[in-house]
Amino acid sequence: MNFEISDLRAFVATADLGSFRAAADLVHVSPSALSRRIEKLEGALGVRLFERTTRKMELTIVGRSFLDKARNILTEIDSSLLGTEDFARRMTGLVTIACVPSAVSYFLPEAIDAYHSSYPGIRVRLIDEASSEVFLAVARGEADFGLTYVGTQEPDIEFSPILQDPFVLACPGDHPLAARASATWSDIAGLDYLVLAQGSGNRTLIDNALADAAQPPQWFCEVRHVPALVSLIEAGLGVGVVPRLAMPRGAHRSLVSVPLVEPSVTRTLGVIRRRGRGLSAAAQHFFQLLVNPRRGS
Repeated sequence: MNFEISDLRAFVATADLGSFRAAADLVHVSPSALSRRIEKLEGALGVRLFERTTRKMELTIVGRSFLDKARNILTEIDSSLLGTEDFARRMTGLVTIACVPSAVSYFLPEAIDAYHSSYPGIRVRLIDEASSEVFLAVARGEADFGLTYVGTQEPDIEFSPILQDPFVLACPGDHPLAARASATWSDIAGLDYLVLAQGSGNRTLIDNALADAAQPPQWFCEVRHVPALVSLIEAGLGVGVVPRLAMPRGAHRSLVSVPLVEPSVTRTLGVIRRRGRGLSAAAQHFFQLLVNPRRGS
């Protein structure tokens, strides 16, 4: 068969992005050059890989079957070459990660910096959204993998736990509860209490934990995202309950976290990926930087 690795890369990029223009930008060629690569690959295989219309491109049945084989070939090649420093620095591509906002600051800055230093030609796209959107991004193939705290029973999604993340009471540094070794939910009753909106994964975990509480805290202000909640608490509007990972790292005079008990509430943070589909070599190296920095380096 007369085709090249660059033809396979063009095919996989087009399948992932659904657009000649977007795929061409990713592999650094013109749309017309990328189209010729796809046609060359189809000619070598003797099959049509895409159904082309004026509005969109879709993989044929044969194209969907061949996509996994093409990924496996590229993963084997890239894995063998990524250990070569010169190749690693010249390699191009895109790694897309979906992540809940409250975990961004804990997991990603150091990993992105280290990854960019090793693979400067590979771009990193971050989808920072609520847990439901992280799940959809992975399920739809819009992200290589996701960092989230909601496991799933969906047969096509695999959830691998990484760590336990307890919820803590966040309060200003001069608040009476700031010096406590721990606080109970009853300690919050009667205070100016800020919460996450109904329907968010974090709110659901908290509401379930307090389902049997005689008098759960009554909120006066509701926001959609954890970073906004942390900012309002830091500004002195009141107290709130947030995941520990959402708290600023290091010493922070204006904002304090206090362990919560009676009951303690914990979420399991982990990585989700589509079952049966391995990560590309580039995505696998980034994944290792997240879960095991020494192995990823």
